[in-house]
Amino acid sequence: MKIGCPKEIKPQEFRVGLTPNAAMEAVAHGHQVMVETGAGVGAGFADADYEAAGAQIVGTAAEVFAQTEMIVKVKEPQAGERRMLREGQVLFTYLHLAPDPEQTKDLLASGCTAIAYETVTDRSGGLPLLAPMSEVAGRLAPQVGAWTLQKANGGRGVLMGGVPGVGPARVLVIGGGVVGTHAARIAAGMGADVTVLDRSLPRLRTLDDVFGGQFKTGYSSAGLLAELLPQADMVVGAVLIPGAAAPKLVTRAQLGVMKPGSVLVDVAIDQGGCFETSKATTHQDPIYEVDGIMHYCVANMPGAVARTSTLALGNATMPFMLALADKGWTRACAEDAHLLAGLNVHAGQLTYAAVGEALGIATVEARSLVA
Repeated sequence: MKIGCPKEIKPQEFRVGLTPNAAMEAVAHGHQVMVETGAGVGAGFADADYEAAGAQIVGTAAEVFAQTEMIVKVKEPQAGERRMLREGQVLFTYLHLAPDPEQTKDLLASGCTAIAYETVTDRSGGLPLLAPMSEVAGRLAPQVGAWTLQKANGGRGVLMGGVPGVGPARVLVIGGGVVGTHAARIAAGMGADVTVLDRSLPRLRTLDDVFGGQFKTGYSSAGLLAELLPQADMVVGAVLIPGAAAPKLVTRAQLGVMKPGSVLVDVAIDQGGCFETSKATTHQDPIYEVDGIMHYCVANMPGAVARTSTLALGNATMPFMLALADKGWTRACAEDAHLLAGLNVHAGQLTYAAVGEALGIATVEARSLVA
């Protein structure tokens, strides 16, 4: 198979879809790999690294799209990229379609087969291609939140760990999954007073068993959230419903009970965000203020640490990428129900129910396409 990797063009996105190691593996499997010149520079990979791995460097994204059968990316295809997709071509990347009707419409019109990293599953019910970026984003959330809390950036001027005689910042993490766990762990390590909310009692027990007294836990409810919001200096939104739009957990009216200059970090912004006042921002202009509350809503947080993120993502995606290339998408998905769960679009049909529900589009059963 001819595998293509274009340079990411979303603002301030420095990751790359294929590492040189992944390219080398694909070439060893008998595939041809084409990488757009400069695609890996932001993550610290030179064109020469890809050439040494056996990949071919091509001059433009248009050449990559035109000459390859499968496109491997990081972020969802931008409008110009979507126009280059064609019928029968496989797109393997993050999509986050539920809050993005324009992208969904364009992918359906292209006739391509689009497999989303964020809905591929594993035997334990996890999301193995989302997990590495969730780990990175979770660990970044307290870091960027602490920066936003600085007075010069519009925040309350509160130090995460406090100092002797002065209490630490109070951090509320909504969601105890991968993002929330890593956010809580880092925030607690910075010395903050951390509380994690979740609606799964088994998950709360696990957090308590593993982390002991490093942070507090609570069963997520409207009442407890209303009690804790006025106390919080930082709130990290870390709630995910796979493939679906994120629930709005903090309303605009509730901003009025929060302390002026406190911070909302919305790690769910890729799925529409879990705060009513959230809107996607970029690393170039990451924060904004609503009713005295600072919002950090960068839609590609892991792009800030592009090398770490690219390596982590490449480790996770490589086996699935090779399966798609070795077997073709139909056989690969027929033989692996977890990869089939990643199928979101095929030949003008939407195949992921949660996306269809969010956008009001009829869906077909993915299994019927590979039976």
